[in-house]
Amino acid sequence: MEGLGGQVEGGGHEKKRERARMICKWRKKRFGARCSLNQEKEEKISRDENGAQFASKEIDADLGNGFSNSSTSFLTFLCPLLKLFSAGDPSRERNYLLEETTSSLASLARLPWGSRSQFNSLSSQKKVDPPLRLQLFEFEACPFCRRVREAITELDLSVEIYPCPKGSVRHREMVRRLGGREQFPFLFDPNTGISMYESSDIVKYLFQQYGEERSPSFGLLESTLVTGWVPTLLRAGRGMTFWDNSTKEPPPRKLELFSFENNPYARIVREALCELELPYILQSVGEGSGRTKQLLDMCGSEQVPHLVDPNTVQPLVM
Repeated sequence: MEGLGGQVEGGGHEKKRERARMICKWRKKRFGARCSLNQEKEEKISRDENGAQFASKEIDADLGNGFSNSSTSFLTFLCPLLKLFSAGDPSRERNYLLEETTSSLASLARLPWGSRSQFNSLSSQKKVDPPLRLQLFEFEACPFCRRVREAITELDLSVEIYPCPKGSVRHREMVRRLGGREQFPFLFDPNTGISMYESSDIVKYLFQQYGEERSPSFGLLESTLVTGWVPTLLRAGRGMTFWDNSTKEPPPRKLELFSFENNPYARIVREALCELELPYILQSVGEGSGRTKQLLDMCGSEQVPHLVDPNTVQPLVM
């Protein structure tokens, strides 16, 4: 477990080999995954100019080596191009018809994932959240981070989100300290002490630990490499880069966002939170969620996204 606990790499080859052995042993025990030391040593991390790192191993595990090389190369060049052609200053006035249209098309591309909870609110068995909120370090434009957020909607979880845009002044350093490198998504579970990279491993862990014998919906893991990049492309790099005029200090208390992953309007809000690097509590309210009643009691509406800022007086419905 300590190998996944976030010790910083960099103590010579033997320390790296030992960490790889521990990761392989843990994955084999938890997921029955096949893993060799050579695979871990040969893991290639593709860093794009956006600062995100995508493990080529992650693609290999899903679709095989033949597709992985082209996919990794595509992602390597995609984010810099999006940054080049993006709308620039996020504070400028926008064409909101265009914003809503592109975000709606992005949601259409990812249907049905990230839209509904697997825990029916009408069921006699009430969904119970973990004692301590899980902590997810991610950024909105990353397709692999999206995969994890879709799973969070299905599991109806309440999670602390720490956005890690390119140019981050806080959260990327936290990931380096906890895990040893900048790679996203990165999950820390304070209930078990486990931390991990690799979106597919994270999704499997979440369902095994908190899914109550449920499994990810059909195609959630596999579809990321087919349509997971579409929202990133359609949104032209939104939710990717830190806005230079953002405050360098986080607010005293975390904001709270009621939403579900594939809601087109919630996506626009999450993009802004990412560009501002504002940590927030994500309250999943997918179709069938038990939080729907909580939201209705709180504000008299089931409309999402619903943003609560405890640092100000007035909650916001977007």
